[in-house]
Amino acid sequence: MMNIHPGEHGSSYGGNPLACAVAIAALTVLKEEKMAENAEAMGKLLRSELAKINSPFIKTIRGKGLLNAIVIEHENKDASWDLCLALKDRGLLAKPTHGDKIRFAPPLLINREQVLECVQIIDDALKTLSAL
Repeated sequence: MMNIHPGEHGSSYGGNPLACAVAIAALTVLKEEKMAENAEAMGKLLRSELAKINSPFIKTIRGKGLLNAIVIEHENKDASWDLCLALKDRGLLAKPTHGDKIRFAPPLLINREQVLECVQIIDDALKTLSAL
């Protein structure tokens, strides 16, 4: 840090040594910990386990890697929002999107046990939609 003097540490479009060092460290962690490979494997696991739920309210399951979504089919237009609240109450955060979709974006380092726990929470929360 003693090599950076006032006026040298950044500009709108200029280089930033600190930001570059942080970016290189982040990329190193992504590579060494095989986070992309884990994202691919855990995303496939998430989608396959969601398909096993066999809920009448899940119209579609889609995604790539760990960015996934389910499309909810329900007569209540707020069902996706209500389901997200039920998920939150059970300890799982998800985002309702475009009215009938729920987005799941777990961390890149999620493991098999945690994915299976999430699917169990989703399965349990889906049962609340029957009461709506």
